Amino acid sequence: MCGQNVIRSVMAEVLAKHYFGRSLYVASAGVRPGENDPFVEAALDELGLTIGKHRPHSLEDLEDLNFDLIVTLAPEAHHAALDLTARYPVEVEYWPTMDPTLAAGGSREQTLNAYRAVRDTLVDRVRDRFRYAAKARV
Repeated sequence: MCGQNVIRSVMAEVLAKHYFGRSLYVASAGVRPGENDPFVEAALDELGLTIGKHRPHSLEDLEDLNFDLIVTLAPEAHHAALDLTARYPVEVEYWPTMDPTLAAGGSREQTLNAYRAVRDTLVDRVRDRFRYAAKARV
């Protein structure tokens, strides 16, 4: 979960599905929906991945809030997720993750480098966090 479900949470969802397939149920959302970001697709394409037909979702758009864990990637999302814990028994983890739109430079390559940095950070976090959970469910 992040602010708009267009960059960080989308990358995390695609990566989790790629690495753990059907062994984990994964869905992403934002505090509010935004518009797809083409740099996300470019950064994921370098790994042979795609966002497919992803459309940004807000938390309210998710049909099932029966999750065991919400991983938040932005302060705004973390606060919203903590508010949910008053109504739903769900664990919340905060993974502070840079917003690449704030770190992006002037050129396309500088901007893409900021997105790559976020992608690579999320690759490591997703693999480390869910490696054993996925094996336990198989």
